[in-house]
Amino acid sequence: MNTAAETQSSAERPIDRWFANYSGDHRNAGNQLIHIICVPAILWSVVALLWCIPSPGTWFRAGFWAGLAMLATALFYYRASRMLGLGMIVVYVLMGLLTRWLHDTYGTSTLLWLAIGVFVVAWIGQFIGHSKLFEGKRPSFFTDLTYLLIGPAWVLSKLYRKLGIRY
Repeated sequence: MNTAAETQSSAERPIDRWFANYSGDHRNAGNQLIHIICVPAILWSVVALLWCIPSPGTWFRAGFWAGLAMLATALFYYRASRMLGLGMIVVYVLMGLLTRWLHDTYGTSTLLWLAIGVFVVAWIGQFIGHSKLFEGKRPSFFTDLTYLLIGPAWVLSKLYRKLGIRY
């Protein structure tokens, strides 16, 4: 016997409504490609910037604030979709390992400047994608800041669809 949740179509899930609205602002193939590159770059740069914030006390290591933010957003994604949440955890683990390696190898100052550079360049790319050259529409987060969280999951959902994974 099917439960109400099982009979509910996937289009009725909040994450699918978020993706439908987000996709409406990202129809141009060039803009989508820019987002597939720039959204993960921005996400990593935010992780790296948070990594550079000094940790409180002696109990915590570098990366404490980044870990806290990754945990909080992973819970957001997991609540929206278990598969997206698990996928974002994998993404965060990989980003965390990369960031830790960069931090341990080159130091906080280099990581900070690298993160700032990636952040700026990737946002320039995003705004070019939304310019009249490509999409010609304002970025979704101008309507609702939640779209800053939806973008990474939207990129991951595109990968899932390509691999035939249901989310």
